[in-house]
Amino acid sequence: MSVEIGSKVKGKVTGITNFGAFVELEGGKTGLVHISEVADSYVKDVNEHLTVGQEVEVKVLSEKDGKISLSIKKAIDRPEGQSSYSQRPPRQGRNDNRSKDFRSKGNFKPKESFEDKMAKFLKASEENLSSLKRNTETKRGGRGGRRG
Repeated sequence: MSVEIGSKVKGKVTGITNFGAFVELEGGKTGLVHISEVADSYVKDVNEHLTVGQEVEVKVLSEKDGKISLSIKKAIDRPEGQSSYSQRPPRQGRNDNRSKDFRSKGNFKPKESFEDKMAKFLKASEENLSSLKRNTETKRGGRGGRRG
């Protein structure tokens, strides 16, 4: 059986590696689903998404020198123009709640102007430079003390 590029086929996961999963297709051919093609979200460990023996639907991306490249995330039907990232729920993190609490308590501080930031940077830079000069001036002269 010949594998047609762009077609969606069913297969069975036969092996999992740190870089992806091997899927046996109908007809006995085996292809690789790279870790980046397993899911829409970031995949740190393929084992969290797939198990050996699991039936999956894959899309054939390419076939070169007998190596078949497959994708699980591209096999999922989506309305046209809708990216895979829009399927994700909004990110909930600790920063979301902190910023709401911060503003609600009346502690909101207006953003610093560029000039203020530049003045702070220059002051800190000059202090660092002067302390560096102070520390290196006492250490000059090399090894072995004075020569005379």
